[in-house]
Amino acid sequence: MGVVTGGVEQDRVWWRSAVVYQIWPRSFCDSDGDGIGDINGITAKLDHLVRLGVDVVWLSPIYRSPHKDFGYDISDYQAIDPTFGTLDDFDRLVAALHERGLKLVMDLVVNHTSDQHRWFIESRSSPDDPKRDWYWWRPARPGLDAGAPGAEPTNWRGFFSQPTWTLDEATGEYYMHLFTPEQPDLNWENPEVRAAVYEMMRWWLDRGVDGFRMDVINLISKAPELADGALFDGGELGDGWASYANGPRLHEFLQEMHREVFADRSGAWMTVGEMPGVTVEIARDVTDPARGELDMVFHFEHMSVDRGVDRFDVEPFDVRALKEVFGRWQTGLAETGWNSLYWSNHDQPRAVSRFGDDTTYWKESATALAMVLHLHRGTPYIFQGEEFGMTNPRIETLEDVRDVESLNYYAAEIAKGRSPFDVLRAIDDAGRDNARSPVQWDETEHAGFTTGTPWMPVDANHTWLNARAQYDDETSVFNVYRRLIELRKHCPTVVDGDFDMVLADDPHLYAFSRRLEGHQLLVVANFSATERDWPPGVGDAEFELVLGNVDGAARHGGTAPLRPWEARILSR
Repeated sequence: MGVVTGGVEQDRVWWRSAVVYQIWPRSFCDSDGDGIGDINGITAKLDHLVRLGVDVVWLSPIYRSPHKDFGYDISDYQAIDPTFGTLDDFDRLVAALHERGLKLVMDLVVNHTSDQHRWFIESRSSPDDPKRDWYWWRPARPGLDAGAPGAEPTNWRGFFSQPTWTLDEATGEYYMHLFTPEQPDLNWENPEVRAAVYEMMRWWLDRGVDGFRMDVINLISKAPELADGALFDGGELGDGWASYANGPRLHEFLQEMHREVFADRSGAWMTVGEMPGVTVEIARDVTDPARGELDMVFHFEHMSVDRGVDRFDVEPFDVRALKEVFGRWQTGLAETGWNSLYWSNHDQPRAVSRFGDDTTYWKESATALAMVLHLHRGTPYIFQGEEFGMTNPRIETLEDVRDVESLNYYAAEIAKGRSPFDVLRAIDDAGRDNARSPVQWDETEHAGFTTGTPWMPVDANHTWLNARAQYDDETSVFNVYRRLIELRKHCPTVVDGDFDMVLADDPHLYAFSRRLEGHQLLVVANFSATERDWPPGVGDAEFELVLGNVDGAARHGGTAPLRPWEARILSR
């Protein structure tokens, strides 16, 4: 393929060259016909992951939960929810993964618990309970009675369009929850809380887990004064971000976690922190190996290039803005730290529907997005179904909506007098349900996901858009992903090469170069539905085509015009 396969040894750890596959268990594969995906369903599909070539499975929460937020409200950190199976099922999954050379990363959700967790049940039982200070409890605002309008300790609006404080009638105090009222925030200022979390993490590592993806981990340190925030336009609630995100003890807590959980262990662990609103500077510190915090973080800047005031305010995105974000993060972590690379996850719409063209140029745009992302410097993440180009399902009526964030948004917008049609269109474009429809394994009824009635309808396009239809098609989305993973494993330039954004101001072409020890890879992609001339001065006859996503790319030569959504990876 014209790529370097050797080179000097780099000072790197295994996850730099790995590819991670995220499984949202409820929608992956159902083994028992109840319509909900489960652990045994995951085990049954591991050969799909081996065929794809990934190295790590990130498993979204399977812990015991009331499922107010689909498992991100945990009532027992050391139990498997019966919806998904048993601990024995889990142990068999770990063994099956390790037998295939795959690692397992568990979701760690420790900014908050469920209100059904025994810790919170004890905490709310009395102001004098020993676990009272395990959560954030505060009396009513001075001069106001508990329960009176505006008596909440702060004026903050949470992530799901609601106040962040709920009154506990029995004790007369409010507890903090940045998400739903059923997800009270843990008080990380209390060392007993931290010790309990670390003990739980060690328990999972002892069971064979290979690391953690840490949910909203940059929210664990709050500014103790809990100050009011500036009011959002036209509302009574304010923005508490400065008080509850990237707080004063964040680095201290992460360093302590690393010492208490990982430092004295042998083994190949991986840690990644989800950090909404994180800056390049904070991420550089968090992922600096010398500081002993995390291996990498998820940032969300590129998830905002097509958004206005919130996630449901969808705007056309500018390719130049996308390149600016990616380029700044590539440069910012070039010498110290490490990037996570992703287009999709369980909280985001499907990539091909959001950033590509899921109608006329479905395959071309799905593969172009893959080629661009996987050739950046960092660890790529693939969300289930992305590897064969799954698209957003249609949200036609309120009955189609499952997600708590979308349901809260609908209620809030209808209360403002907005039309149901407009609100549903916004949810259809941007809601989290877009990522959560069942995986389309084949063309049969319910797409091979279940023999029962699926908890959420399978997309009608599964009759042609499914994994089985793509396995033996060398031009398929699946096989482009497979070749990209192979390239990463065999070409050190993909993992360790320098990054240089090319044509930063071009509104249609996404182009960049990777260089390592005399070897260069050039990636050029047309992010538009119109043919574009090859950019002058980019590439030359010495480049050899490594991978293209449109038939005939090799015959047309490296500098021929780029057809709609065509992408090429070139090497010299």
